[in-house]
Amino acid sequence: MDKINGFGALGLDDTLVRAVQAAGYEQPTAVQAQALPAALQGRDLMVSSATGSGKTAAYVLPALTMVLADRAAAVAARQTAQAAAEPAPPPRNDVKGAFGRHDRRNDRRPGPRPQPTGPRVLVLAPTRELALQVTKAFIDHGRFVPGLRVASIVGGVPYAAQLRALAGPLDVLVATPGRLMDHMASGRAVLARVGLLVLDEADRMLDMGFIDDIRHIAEALPAERQTLMTSATFAGSVGALAQTLLRSPQRVEVASHTEAHADIEQRLHWADDFAHKNALLDHILTERSIEQAVVFTSTQRDADWLADRLGEMGHSVAALHGGMPQGRRNRVLQGLRERRLRVLVATDVAARGIDVPTISHVINFGLPMKEEDYVHRIGRTGRAGRAGLAVTLAERRDAGMVHRIQRFTTQRIPPATIAGLEPRRPEPPPRAERAAAGRPGKPFGARPGAGAKPAGRGGFGRPAMRARG
Repeated sequence: MDKINGFGALGLDDTLVRAVQAAGYEQPTAVQAQALPAALQGRDLMVSSATGSGKTAAYVLPALTMVLADRAAAVAARQTAQAAAEPAPPPRNDVKGAFGRHDRRNDRRPGPRPQPTGPRVLVLAPTRELALQVTKAFIDHGRFVPGLRVASIVGGVPYAAQLRALAGPLDVLVATPGRLMDHMASGRAVLARVGLLVLDEADRMLDMGFIDDIRHIAEALPAERQTLMTSATFAGSVGALAQTLLRSPQRVEVASHTEAHADIEQRLHWADDFAHKNALLDHILTERSIEQAVVFTSTQRDADWLADRLGEMGHSVAALHGGMPQGRRNRVLQGLRERRLRVLVATDVAARGIDVPTISHVINFGLPMKEEDYVHRIGRTGRAGRAGLAVTLAERRDAGMVHRIQRFTTQRIPPATIAGLEPRRPEPPPRAERAAAGRPGKPFGARPGAGAKPAGRGGFGRPAMRARG
C-alpha cells in the first residue's frame, strides 16, 4: 500500500496529531497505517505485529478518539439543554441574612456524593510493567486532551490509591486481569460505560492462565462495544477466544515473527561451560559500543545472583523480576530510563513492556523457555529506528532450544567467536545430523534414553526450583 502522508490523513483529531508530532513521530508505522482507519470506523481488530512496531499507538489513538467524541457529544447535549430551558426570574421576596445579603447557607449543604461512572476504555495487559507502559502511552498521546483521566490497576500496589481512582470520573482504565477481578468482586470497578475493550498481548495473558478472568471481565461489559486484540499468534486458544469476543473482526498482520528484524544484528556464542559463559558475558559488557544492555536470565534467583556479581565488578546494574515489590521495580525502571543504570538483569515476564530507545544490546545469558519469548527479548533493542545487537550465550545442552528458536523465526542465528575466548569444543551439529547419528530405528527428534527424564537444572547448571518471571 502507498505510504500515508502523516497521521492527519488517517482521520485523527488535530489534538492527537499534535501530541504524536510532539513525541517526534511524523509518519505512521505499517501496523498503524492499517489498523487506525479500521479502528476509527469502529471495527473489531485482531492485530499481530513485531515488538516495537507501534501497535500500542494503534489502539491508544482510536481510544482517545472515542474519549474526545464522547466529550464533544456531552458538550452539545448541555448546550441544547441550556438553550431549551427558560431562565427563571430572580425571586422578589428575597430572604436576607444578618448583613443584608442572600442567605446561601442552604446552598452549601452537601448533596449526594456523585457515583463513579466508570471508564469509557478498558485495556487489559498481562503484566504490571506493560500496564504501566500503556498508561504512559495514553498520557503522552493524550497530553493535549483537557482533563484526561487515566488510571492503572495492577497487582503489587496498595489498594488505597486504586480505590480513589475508581471512585472518581475516569476515561481510561488500564489493568491486569487479576487485580481488576478483585475490584469487580468488591463492587468498586464499574464497567457499564466501556465502549472499547483492548486485550494487549492476549497470547501472553492466556499463557499466564488468565483466560477465565478475561471471559468473566468481558461478560461484565456492554455487549455493544468495540474490541481490539493484539497477539503474537491467533492460533489455538487465542483464536478461539477471539471468535468468542470479537464481531466480524478485521485481521491486521504486519512484521510477523518470521520476518527479519532489520535493525537488530543477532549473534550466537557457544560456551564450553558455565565459567566460559561468564567470561564471554564479562568481555561483552566491557565493549564501548554498549549504551545500555538488558541481560536475560531464566529464573528470578539467577537474575539476583548475576546482578550481584556484576555489581561487585563495578557495573551500574540492577535486577528486575516478578518477585520484587512494585515500588522497587518502578525505581529500577526509572533508573533505566534516566540512564543511571547501564545494565539491567531481567526475567522474561518482568521485561515485558520496557520501551527504552537507548538499549543497544540484549544478551541472552539464560535461554527462554519458549521460542516466542526470544522474539520479545530481542525486541527490547533496535527500537525507534536505532540499531541494536542481540547476543545469545549457549552451552551445548541449549542446542535444542537454539534449534527451536531458529525454526520459529525461520532465521539462522550466525555463530561468532571472541578472540582469546574461542570454544574448545566444536559447534553442535544441526538437529537433523544429530538424529542421523543416533541409534538405528530411533525416531527422528527423539531424546536420548527413551522414557528417561533429564534432571531439572537451574540456569547456572545446578538443580533448582525455577521461579519464573
